[in-house]
This record gives sequence, C-alpha cells and structure tokens, in this order.
Amino acid sequence: QVQLVESGGGLVQAGGSLRLSCAASGSIFSINVMGWYRQAPGKQRELVARIGSGGSTTYADSVRGRFTISRDNAKNTVYLQMSSLKPEDTAVFYCNGDVQTTPWRVVNLWGQGTQVTVSS
Repeated sequence: QVQLVESGGGLVQAGGSLRLSCAASGSIFSINVMGWYRQAPGKQRELVARIGSGGSTTYADSVRGRFTISRDNAKNTVYLQMSSLKPEDTAVFYCNGDVQTTPWRVVNLWGQGTQVTVSS
C-alpha cells in the first residue's frame, strides 16, 4: 500500500521558519507531480505549491517569495521550506502526489495533514 506521510509542522512565531517534509512509501514506480495544499479553519483547501517530476514549480501568489518547494526523487520526498511566516499562514498543510505504482497505473494520494500555527 502506497502512502504519503507528512512531518515538520508545529508552532512558530511570526517571521519564523519551518520546513515540512512528505515521504512516499510503498510500491512506487515513479512519482509525477507533488504538491502542498493547506486548509485554514472555515476555508477551502487551497494549493500552496506544486513541483513536477523535472523540477518545474508553481506557487500561490500569497506564498511566492517566502516558500520554496523542492523534491528528492531518490527518497520519494517533497519538502516545503517556509520562511517569513505570517499568522494567516496558520492551517493544516496536506501533501498530495500523483504516484505511479506500475508503468500503467497512477493514483492520486493525500497525506494525513500536519498543523502549522503561526503566532503573532
């Protein structure tokens, strides 16, 4: 069974930094797009950043210049380095990935989520 497991969330003061990690495990042939989403209380889940298998990236306007997404294909892991954090970044952050379990099968997976809280 393939799964995504996030780590690295926590409580940080405004202006601080955190790094989130998301590791895929199980029977993996390859991983295509991986991304980070977040959901604040009372709001819809939104895309934060996304990275393709070749390293191309997309960022939400609200985090561009403050967050950096990267991946280590050898470790099947995606990272989100967050800097200059603001209270409005407080949310549950979810990892998402298009995981190819065989050359012919792709499954879209979500991690369980990790809480990020930024205090003012």
